[in-house]
Amino acid sequence: MKKNIIIVVNPVSGAFDKSETITATLLFAKKEKLQSILYETSGKNDVENIKKLYNLHKPERIIIIGGDGTIRMVAEAIAKEAVVLGIIPAGSANGFALDLDLNLSLEENLEIAFLHHFIEIDVITINEKISLHLSDIGLNAELIKNYEQGDIHGKLGYALHTISTLFDSGEPFTAKIKAKNTTYEYAARMIIIANAKKYGTGVVINPNGVMNDGKFELVILKNFDLIILGQIIYGNMPLDSDDVEIISTNEAIIELDSPVSFQMDGEYCGAETNLDIKILHKQLKVAIP
Repeated sequence: MKKNIIIVVNPVSGAFDKSETITATLLFAKKEKLQSILYETSGKNDVENIKKLYNLHKPERIIIIGGDGTIRMVAEAIAKEAVVLGIIPAGSANGFALDLDLNLSLEENLEIAFLHHFIEIDVITINEKISLHLSDIGLNAELIKNYEQGDIHGKLGYALHTISTLFDSGEPFTAKIKAKNTTYEYAARMIIIANAKKYGTGVVINPNGVMNDGKFELVILKNFDLIILGQIIYGNMPLDSDDVEIISTNEAIIELDSPVSFQMDGEYCGAETNLDIKILHKQLKVAIP
């Protein structure tokens, strides 16, 4: 009897044709004598549909062709199930794959996704929704909102929206953070909730990030101008600056003085005033090199 795998494809992530990637993945499954079930996301009832497919076929692995948002959606669908996720990076944001050293060729990534060993990584919940990688409130979330609403995409779109978002930003927001039996208060431009080290651009925003240590980091940027942006882009996160604070913890509550833009794993999620954040230790199995 053939073993089952499910292949989940986000056809619109990354804005490029995935037909060759899908074909190569199906051929690899056939070569390994695996019964493959292909599911393409539509943006409607995907979590429920993937749950149903999992319960019906009980696959050993789920292969994901997509970016950070697609991985997060599958993780939400199979929460608490003992299934390994194999990642074929194919999104506009592939920060999760980058942190797992999966920025390889398609052939190498297929081998890892189907055959290699796995690690168990932590999952962050924010207001009871799953975040695997990096979420934040403030300037970057505002940038993602502007990017999603804009007409120019790709690296040029990000660059143009980054500059305009910086110039259009208003006053810092005030955040009260309850963590480690202490209450902190900051005037901030941006707060990152990090289970990893890098954004999809390769920028290291949280050098202390470890995906399975039972903790996450709150990286508080109190100031954010073009000089600091330049430092971050070129890999020189100004950790010794008075403008940056990092809190490492396993749970936190953030209360904001007014609604602030919020994004999870590269997807804009509206404006929030309260974030209840917890870590779920070693919740998810992911294939790695």
